[in-house]
Amino acid sequence: MAAYSDLVIEHFQNPRNAGEVESPDGEATTANPVCGDRMRVTIRVTGGRLAEVRWQTRGCPPAIATSSFASEMVQGWTLEDASALTREAIATGIGGLPADKVHCSVLAADAIRAAIADYREKHPGG
Repeated sequence: MAAYSDLVIEHFQNPRNAGEVESPDGEATTANPVCGDRMRVTIRVTGGRLAEVRWQTRGCPPAIATSSFASEMVQGWTLEDASALTREAIATGIGGLPADKVHCSVLAADAIRAAIADYREKHPGG
């Protein structure tokens, strides 16, 4: 794993926020049909902010690392800020990813945005 930053390795070896939020306010599953990586995100929202973000990912080490990193990164963010999360912000924040693994950051960003969209659908005006 020498091509990966220390932070990618750290989040892969010691993932944070893995699992599911019980009775989540929002949830989503995203997948990359090319590589087969799959990520499920569940969220709890309090006061317009992401109070809890949990994930379950089946995929390569960078997919697991970016899932962990992204969940930690956005916790406490407003829904508006988290809805604007980009793959670039995740990839840069985790110390970069090889070109053939950038899709892992896309998966994490898409899943978090989709869970927020699910929350908004279930809680109009919330």
